[in-house]
Amino acid sequence: MGKDKNIVLVGFMGTGKTTVGKVVAKKIGYDFVDVDEVIEKLTGMTIPDIFAQFGEARFRDIETEVIKLITKKTKQVIATGGGAVLREENIQALRRNGIIFCLEASEEIIFERVKNSNYRPLLKVEKPIERIRELLSQRKPRYSLSDFIINTDKLTVEEVAEKIINEFERLESGES
Repeated sequence: MGKDKNIVLVGFMGTGKTTVGKVVAKKIGYDFVDVDEVIEKLTGMTIPDIFAQFGEARFRDIETEVIKLITKKTKQVIATGGGAVLREENIQALRRNGIIFCLEASEEIIFERVKNSNYRPLLKVEKPIERIRELLSQRKPRYSLSDFIINTDKLTVEEVAEKIINEFERLESGES
């Protein structure tokens, strides 16, 4: 599969992409890159502020440019934003030199994990659990394009990280 691949984590908010990504990167000695953090550094704005001032469409444009930039390098663990998969060009850029792992969780678990966050602009609505359900159903077909899907509902961060590392190493060693 190639020793110079990235490990790419996609999935809905609250599925553990950043938390798990940091653990995986540390264990295998790769750099950890959070797409949202890079966007914030480059724009000098928070994600909620970008949404508020410019809207989701502009945010998605910035996200696409950042993904193109990040994926020029290898040996990284990349945590994407939950909606990064909505654009085909993002998936293609991430796949070019990466293995894509989708982390998933049930609506209830996602809600429990994100309900106290002020950092989720798409959930600033009256009925967030319904919004989660709606966004999940829109994105599910895109998430299913991943190389591997791991449900994180009943797993610890360590267990999810181990699953990712095991699959990645299996692919790297040429097993199928």
